[in-house]
Amino acid sequence: MRCKLRYKNDMARFDVSDSATHQDGAALWSVYESVFGDHPDYETWRGAVWDKHRVRNGFRLARAYDGGALVGFAYGYTGEHGQWWTDRALAVLRPDVADEWLGGHFELVSIGVLDTARRGGVGRRLMHLLLEGLPHERQLLMTTADTTAPARRLYASEGWRVLGPGIGNGTVIMGRRGTVGQETS
Repeated sequence: MRCKLRYKNDMARFDVSDSATHQDGAALWSVYESVFGDHPDYETWRGAVWDKHRVRNGFRLARAYDGGALVGFAYGYTGEHGQWWTDRALAVLRPDVADEWLGGHFELVSIGVLDTARRGGVGRRLMHLLLEGLPHERQLLMTTADTTAPARRLYASEGWRVLGPGIGNGTVIMGRRGTVGQETS
């Protein structure tokens, strides 16, 4: 059954791409920095994260615009053994869980939405667009362990479940099976 939802933010325009350039990263930076603030500048983030992620197999990027202004994005790629996150997840998950979930999964790396565009369904729509039609049976992400956080509530409402502790303090790894509209545990 296909999931049909209405989004509160009818003013937003969305697009999805299976590739990204340096220029796309530069365009995302202001939203990324505003939401996450975990890198001192664009060049550091680009070298440490963006340039590695955007060339991975299965890369996909979804963006949300209000008028011509970028207000949110989501991206991910196929996670494999030998990649930084997958290898660290392997170290913290129970062996049976790691064997079942890691490698060949879709790794939802980031969903970022500006404060001014939150609470209107933009993050949910970005996630749906990012995951829609993926060939991956398993999807993984890491998020806060705080069950009251908006992101955590969003993931739970979309069928994601906690698989184990995350890589950093106060985080968990969540997973789900299936595609948008066909989720199974």
